[in-house]
Amino acid sequence: MFKKIFAAGLLAALALFAVPTAAQAADYGTGGDNNGSTVIVAGQPVALSFGGFQPGEATIASAPDAVTLATLKVVSSASKPAGPAGTVSYTANSTQVGSYTITVSSATNIATYTLVVVPADSGSGSGSGSNANGNLPNTGLETPMLIVWGASGALILGLALVFVLNVVRRNKKAV
Repeated sequence: MFKKIFAAGLLAALALFAVPTAAQAADYGTGGDNNGSTVIVAGQPVALSFGGFQPGEATIASAPDAVTLATLKVVSSASKPAGPAGTVSYTANSTQVGSYTITVSSATNIATYTLVVVPADSGSGSGSGSNANGNLPNTGLETPMLIVWGASGALILGLALVFVLNVVRRNKKAV
């Protein structure tokens, strides 16, 4: 029995590593800004250009949910024909910080682009971990300890009162 399970596991592992994945088999193009990367501030639109397509060829762009292509919220894809030079451009925008891969594919080419979105700098403060007035930010508890201890004491007294009332009630029933 153990030999059969071992053989099945070995075959599964071989099948997993022997079959090339689609990303390894894809023919990535070399034209335009393919495999490029751009850093933008959150909310700032940027025009991304992809090349290596046949003139007039239909292209399909896909991006993660956090990225908006043109004025259209893309969940799966958006399409546009390639220009006379074999290039196509999409305007991308995102308000969520992160790194996103945008893929444009056609029948003859696949082009990718990495969009890195960084947070907008508020510009306030004097830098080096300071807040707007130059002091170090307060990261601790802002409630005075007297209030914390008073609330804890009131809670403990309330629990003790409930316990004592239950004991007295049970003793009255027993008598």
